[in-house]
Amino acid sequence: MHPPPDEKARLKGSTKETLMDQLVAGERYSPYRFFSAEQWAKFRADTPLTLTEDEVRRLRSLNDPIDLSEVRRIYLSLSRLLSAHVEASQLLFRQRQVFFDANHAVKTPFIIGIAGSVAVGKSTTARVLKELLARWPSSPTVDLVTTDGFLYPNEVLRAENLMDRKGFPESYDVGAILRFLSGIKAGLPNMRAPLYSHLTYDVLPNEYLTIDRPDILIFEGINVLQTRELPKDGKAVPFVSDFFDFSIYIDAAEEHIHDWYVRRFMRLRETAFKDPNSFFHRYSKLSKDAAQAIAEQLWENINLKNLRENILPTRPRADLILRKGADHLVEEVALRKL
Repeated sequence: MHPPPDEKARLKGSTKETLMDQLVAGERYSPYRFFSAEQWAKFRADTPLTLTEDEVRRLRSLNDPIDLSEVRRIYLSLSRLLSAHVEASQLLFRQRQVFFDANHAVKTPFIIGIAGSVAVGKSTTARVLKELLARWPSSPTVDLVTTDGFLYPNEVLRAENLMDRKGFPESYDVGAILRFLSGIKAGLPNMRAPLYSHLTYDVLPNEYLTIDRPDILIFEGINVLQTRELPKDGKAVPFVSDFFDFSIYIDAAEEHIHDWYVRRFMRLRETAFKDPNSFFHRYSKLSKDAAQAIAEQLWENINLKNLRENILPTRPRADLILRKGADHLVEEVALRKL
């Protein structure tokens, strides 16, 4: 039996509504609450500022203008929010111990995932949060791991013809990431995360960062909220984000990220690329116009494509979204409703 014409129209309109952008403030079906930076800053309450201007300058990435004012506006409130989530997680852990009568259960770290495009400021956010969280009155142990070390070595990527896909989901050893995070969540000691050199643009052979049961782990990377196709037989397919207790997506308009990426490339051409050991050393010898053309080509053919195909589609999976404006500072915060 088919619905009458007017009912068809209503159903069609309802479907259209559910496909609207849920990241627009006021959207009827949005699972988020939205706050301007000024509104968000008020949630700081009495959270103390424990960083100095010199420390913020040391923590920020190249061309990132974050300063103490931005830490006050955005990151102190975020630190307070995360403190509440960590406390709630610890309470639930203790309640489960009672439920299972497991007095000797190993406490598992609270894992925070940070995602977003290249050049959007993930590394700065991760480093600032690491310092703020480690300075809570409870003095938790906080570690930071990036997914760069889990990229396949360049030798493997060349053999698989994936050098131009570096940073895309298929260029990562996802199995290694899952084993690492699984071990962290199991409370295993001395888990090793491979290290990466941005100078040589490659994984460092036999070099690792040892993570020994921290209270909090920050796991940062462009594709950490990535999903995969689910099998039709219902078998379990773990996602990296399955191990997260809280996730953050750093967001900005395409044109802003493009500008930041190109400006950073041109700045690196005058600094890090001049090192003869740099993978990109050849670009430091180009004229300014030629280098600019290379930067535009890398953005258009690799980074923009990865953003549109793989990174941006994961944005609605985040618990919290920090939306930046053209000045690289946060303008809006979206927090998932409970």
